[in-house]
Amino acid sequence: MKHLILAINPGSTSTKIAVFDQMQQVFVKNIKHSTEQLSVFPTIADQYEFRKSTIMEELQTANVNLDDIAIVMGRGGLVKPLTSGVYKVNELMKKHLKQGYNGQHACNLGGLIADSIATSIGLECAFIADPVVVDEFEEVARIAGHPKFERLSIFHALNQKAIARMYAADNGKKYEDLNLVVAHMGGGVSVGAHKEGRVIDVNQALDGEGPFSPERSGTLPINQLIDVCFSGQYSYDEVKKMVVGQGGYVAYFGINDAYAIEKAALEGDKKADLLEEAMAYQVAKQIGEAAVVLKGKIDAIILTGGIAYGVPVVNRIKKYVSWIAPVAVYPGEDEMKAMAMNANMVLNKETEVKEYK
Repeated sequence: MKHLILAINPGSTSTKIAVFDQMQQVFVKNIKHSTEQLSVFPTIADQYEFRKSTIMEELQTANVNLDDIAIVMGRGGLVKPLTSGVYKVNELMKKHLKQGYNGQHACNLGGLIADSIATSIGLECAFIADPVVVDEFEEVARIAGHPKFERLSIFHALNQKAIARMYAADNGKKYEDLNLVVAHMGGGVSVGAHKEGRVIDVNQALDGEGPFSPERSGTLPINQLIDVCFSGQYSYDEVKKMVVGQGGYVAYFGINDAYAIEKAALEGDKKADLLEEAMAYQVAKQIGEAAVVLKGKIDAIILTGGIAYGVPVVNRIKKYVSWIAPVAVYPGEDEMKAMAMNANMVLNKETEVKEYK
């Protein structure tokens, strides 16, 4: 009897796969891809066959019986904006994933590879859940201040939604009955205002809006940024990297290791101490913004993502925001578990699968 869940999560330099029996992880593998391996492919889409064959080889090596797989979940990619939930991978979605409808990223391969594997083992289709382009904004949140610009909803939707549901279950409540502020803190930082099951506002973390992070500069002083853009000293790509990839801790210290900065701060490094305080300060300000959006009616503030493992930075944030609402900490970013959670909701008929249109 088919009962297993296969989850596939392509990242920039790795592909993570996991097999679950309900919520019990029975196999996991993080497949690393070297720069040399990936450099032969002109585009991310061209990596499709390479990544798929690597996954199939790993499953075979691990003696995973593909006939036991009941559902295949792929990491959601940069498709068109949509509401939260589980979606079938259909022809239109595959077209948009191949095109990079909202941008090119390795996560676009998740749904494509998942669907190919699903159909090859006799399943009707594969699924994705809560891609980064989940958009549940209220109209007022879209206004940027100039008609040529619009605020976009692109954030760590999969982890934020899963952690919010986990917090609700841990407290005997339904996610849809709560108002929460969820701060995901990893390579990028996104802080979402969750109003009764919908993320009605969030900073656009993909492009570095909001607090700075280990790799992103966050919201920069706009006139200074304009001056840099037209200084003639930097190319378009160099400015983009300055904002995302080579900003934040990378720009100040040359590394993106938040733990190393934390350790240096604890050992008396004044610059590290100041920068860690500054990041906590900016995250706290973003939490305050979300609190205003929810009009102060907040059941809890949740800190999650890899940086939430750091007790010092968590305590720094708490000292700023604990007066607003109780602070809960769910460290880490378990996207595989989040995908399994959504798959189980489908298998147990606890959610209605949506059609991508």
